[in-house]
Amino acid sequence: MTKVIKREHAERARAHESVLSVPEVMRTAPGIAIQGRKIRSLVFSTDLAVICHCDADAVLAVYPFTCQPAITQALVAASQRPVFNGVGGSITQGERCVEAALHSEMSGVAAVVVNTSIPVESISALVEKVAVPVCVTACAADDVVRRQIAAGASIVNVAAGSRTPQVVEALRREYPDLPIIATGGPTDDAIRATIAAGADAVSWTPPAIADLEREVMEKARRLAAELL
Repeated sequence: MTKVIKREHAERARAHESVLSVPEVMRTAPGIAIQGRKIRSLVFSTDLAVICHCDADAVLAVYPFTCQPAITQALVAASQRPVFNGVGGSITQGERCVEAALHSEMSGVAAVVVNTSIPVESISALVEKVAVPVCVTACAADDVVRRQIAAGASIVNVAAGSRTPQVVEALRREYPDLPIIATGGPTDDAIRATIAAGADAVSWTPPAIADLEREVMEKARRLAAELL
């Protein structure tokens, strides 16, 4: 006979789980429709423990190394939500970037992400080869990103530091129908400004796992001291 875990036990277990919640203000973003979901928030991380315990709508998995198939497969398998996977830019370009994008698409990613320094020719090759959207990271509303959009980039991820709202506003004015993701900044007011400027979705950088573990251990040490 199949054993069933009682509902009360399951609810009690979930109540003790710690969840990393994105700032509530991110839920006011218009959203981007992809893979049958509306994406308003993305967690900027490749840490599976963080991703699995975060309530963001999607994952922005960009890291400063060559895209590795094993990492992509693990991210897609564990995330249970759309993954925007970095495949090239400053380090990986040309045919190797295309190969990484093809593998990422076959692994089930929602979109492939390239850095602002990627040549236009590489974007054209990606658009020709992969069916998922190509998302380009932009640091300014300049001719570089205009050429990249003209080459087929269908999503722009704005990462311009404190100037992000201004860059988003300029791109939105020029491309009213362009899906725009943007970094939200460290405060709710900064996130609101980014959304008001025209961002459809906002990326969020979670606390470092070492900092989270430090908080847990400090609490554990206090509780242990009380038992003495």
